[in-house]
Amino acid sequence: MDLNPYASYLDGQDPIPVITSTAERIRTLTEPLSPAQANAEPAPGKWSVREIVAHLADCEIVFAFRLRQTLSEDHPIIQPFDQEIWAKRYAAYDLASALALFTATRNWNLKYLTSVDETDRHRPTTHPERGTMTFWTIVETMAGHDINHLQQLERITAAN
Repeated sequence: MDLNPYASYLDGQDPIPVITSTAERIRTLTEPLSPAQANAEPAPGKWSVREIVAHLADCEIVFAFRLRQTLSEDHPIIQPFDQEIWAKRYAAYDLASALALFTATRNWNLKYLTSVDETDRHRPTTHPERGTMTFWTIVETMAGHDINHLQQLERITAAN
């Protein structure tokens, strides 16, 4: 498995502008949707808009911990998770709450990133399934992950 399975989405872009603009882009894409549109599966077994945003909120919590763990421990091992198991509980979340959590946590993470220096960027961490990576690999993963799901949201919302 690649250190950053979303690197191709980032395609060499600076991750900071990507992650800085994601919350507003999600808001723009989802504001016009009715609850029925936000909850509709685009295809059998595919996540709805609401579920994608809930997933992004969950992932932002995970990224928040991984970023802080990497800078506070000596070469930590980060915990992977099964997104499909987490997704089984997404019926509990509404779109507005998921977006609010994502936005607040993302803003908190962006503030955290302003404290990072060049040495911090190279701090190692290990993902048991992906291998040893750096703090900055996590940031790049966040951005590529955002792009992947923004593209999904764009396709789904364009069809509505």
